[in-house]
Formats: sequence, C-alpha cells, structure tokens
Amino acid sequence: MIEKKSMNFNDLEQWLNERRVTEVECLVPDLTGVARGKILPRGKFTEDRGMRLPQAIVAMGVTGEFPESGPYYDVIDPTDKDMQLRPDPSSVRIVPWAVDPTAQVIHDCFDHEGKLVPFAPRTVLRKVCDLFKSEGLQPIVAPELEFYLTARNTDPNTLLRPPIGRSGRAETSRQAYSIDAVNEFDPLFEEIYDFSDKMELNVDTLIHEVGAGQMEINFFHNEPLGLADEVFFFKRTVREAALRHEMYATFMAKPIAGEPGSAMHVHQSLLDMATGKNVFSNEDGTPSDTFLHYIGGLQRYIPAAMVLVAPYVNSYRRLSRNTAAPINIEWGYDNRTVGIRSPISTPAARRVENRVIGADANPYVAMAMTLACGYLGIKNKIKPKPEMKGDAYLSPYALPRSLGEALDWLRRESDLHEVLGKEFITVYSEIKELEFDEFMKVISPWEREHLLLHV
Repeated sequence: MIEKKSMNFNDLEQWLNERRVTEVECLVPDLTGVARGKILPRGKFTEDRGMRLPQAIVAMGVTGEFPESGPYYDVIDPTDKDMQLRPDPSSVRIVPWAVDPTAQVIHDCFDHEGKLVPFAPRTVLRKVCDLFKSEGLQPIVAPELEFYLTARNTDPNTLLRPPIGRSGRAETSRQAYSIDAVNEFDPLFEEIYDFSDKMELNVDTLIHEVGAGQMEINFFHNEPLGLADEVFFFKRTVREAALRHEMYATFMAKPIAGEPGSAMHVHQSLLDMATGKNVFSNEDGTPSDTFLHYIGGLQRYIPAAMVLVAPYVNSYRRLSRNTAAPINIEWGYDNRTVGIRSPISTPAARRVENRVIGADANPYVAMAMTLACGYLGIKNKIKPKPEMKGDAYLSPYALPRSLGEALDWLRRESDLHEVLGKEFITVYSEIKELEFDEFMKVISPWEREHLLLHV
C-alpha cells in the first residue's frame, strides 16, 4: 500500500483507479473551517489536476459576507482575482456516504506566481511548522475534540435539546464517562467509526463528556498538518452521520445554556529531527529548558492569540468560571483547572496540553496558533510563571472576555503577526470585525426580557 504522506500525482491516479472513483470533491478549508470547492468528474480532475476559485472564497465570514472596504483589500485584490488550487495527494480520502464512488481531496491555494496564498489556513500552519523544521524540530500534536449531539432543530429561535436515544428518552442529567449513555447512540457511533475507518482517520477513544449529549473523540498523535486535515474531515463525517440518524452534531463552543462548552484540547511535543527524541525532556528525564520556554511562550502569547481559537461571539460564553473551561493561562502538572496542562507521563512522552482552544476553532488555525506561541517562547527564552498547584479558577481572569476585546489584543501583538503572517492577521481580523458588527445588530431574548420594561 502506498503511504499517503509520500504520495505523488501518479500514486494519486493509481489510488483513484483502484477504487473506481467517478467523482472528486475538490476541497479548500476556509477561515471558518468550512469545506469550499467544486465537485469534478474524474476525467476533468485528472485532466486539470486542480481548479481555480476567487481569492476571497477562503477569506469570508461565517455568514458568507465580505468587508465592503478597508485593510482587507490591501491583501485581497479588489478585482477578485483567481487562486490556482493544487491537490495535495496525501490528503485524498474516499467519501464513504456517497452513492457513487467519490473521493475528496484537499487543495492548497497558490497565486499566479506560484506562491502559496498567505491567508489560506493550510498555508499558515505550514509556515509555522517550517519555522520549527528550520530549527531541526518536528512538532507532534494530538487533538481531543468535543461536540454535542442534539435533536433536529430547524428554528434558530428554539433552544437546542439532547436527542432521543435507543431507550426512547433524551438525557436530562450529566453523564460523564458513562458507557451506557454512549450506548444509547450505538447505531450512530458504529457508523461514525465505519466512516472513519474507510477514510483512514486515526481516531482513538470515544467517551461521553460532562454535558447532556456531549461526546469527545481523541486522535492518535501525529504531525500537525495531517492531523488538522483529519479533524477537518472528521467534522464533516460526524455531521453527515448524525443527519442520517435524525439528529444534529454541533461543534459550537457553547450550544446549550447551563451545560459545559466544547473544547478542542491539543497535546503537543517536539522531536529532535536528527535523533527522534522528545526535546521536552533532558537525558536524565527531567523537564528541559525547551519545555519550560515553550510553556512560557504559551503563557505570554495565548491571551493575544485567543481570537484565533475562540473565533465567534459564542466562543466566549464557554470561557467562564466553573464551566470546565479555563479562564487564565496558569500551568500545572495533571491539573485540569489550568489553561496549560502537562499530563503525567514518561519522559519520552512529556507533552503540553493547550486547554483554551474551542471546538469551533478552525483546526489549521488552532494548531498554528498554539505552535506559534510555543515557538516564540523557545526563541525568546521566556520563563513560565510558577506552577499552579491549586485551583486555577480561584485566580483572576487572564483571557479576553469578548470577541471585540480579543481582536484588539491580537492587533497589538506584533510578534504573532511576524510568525503567522501579516496578511493572514489582516484578513482574519477584518473578517472577525465584520462578524462582530453583524452580531451587534441582533437583539437577544435576554435584552427583551430584562431591559424592555425595567430600564
């Protein structure tokens, strides 16, 4: 079998032939993590080996809107020029739910000069990984992705509710780690695992999380770009499988009031490319300076980078006290109240877990963000604060409390602009500003209930 990471275009053609593929979904992840692109007949895909799309397609808001003016158009050409998209053979997967044999392939975005488009999410993650490789280091990550299953809901004004399980009843209480609660949805999860197996996704453990109808899937550790691809594919897969079982799957950070939010915890470590050893540990097994500097970088830069991993107004509803989500960037060993946790492990498996990232984050941007913060910590030799050995919820808030505040913090942090790319920061910030402005035009039920006749 051809190893995916080493596939070229000839290998890709062989792969498609072996599976008698007749259609190809040509995908590009946009800033929100939505799959954009075209569906091509197999012959057309083979003939073109790519396609074209307008630049702005990967740089639109979650509502599909674009800024009317401003710095956005210093990066995005106002004449709406095309990008040239090239398939990444290593990303090819079968579409297991398609009626006809169909493949899906993620594409990279290039300009007319053959350069990677700097504001495309995959480009940003590649850029950060290349910074580590220039230092002889290979980042390794392992995401843990939480999501909610809900009953079908076609009315945005109606509250979301847990779905009906095999027993004919919906969950009404929290069922953390309950095997029986997971078994309520056996037919769905059997299909998710079947789809994941056919797509060769490296999913590991499934557990029931704290919230009613809240689940978590863990991925095996691997290099960041490949795992970001897998999270991207997995979100599509879970949504599709849930619809087939008359329910929704949502990765909103806080879909249900009174229930915990959903996170995407990312475990990360660094390997020496020459020796394959984990540089977070010294030869004697003690934590290395690199490990501590990496944590120092996370503590120094995460607050300014929060809008990259808490990208919507809803994201900040999750980051509040006593909701199983962090409110600051304290760090500690085996401490789930902190934003930066180091699980108990052997020296070879020493790693850092970033717990502030929301499930609603674009996986490419999220991994680029956390690796960029750690990289800056190593380069600048930033020492971390003393380890938090108690309850970090008793410490003050150290993260922005709203989307608007988070945008201001990001705009002021020039170090992140250099590592992630000024073009990306400009486009991302302008899109988030647009979304924030759109949200502020909406009057919520809370305002009508408490302000209408009382102020």
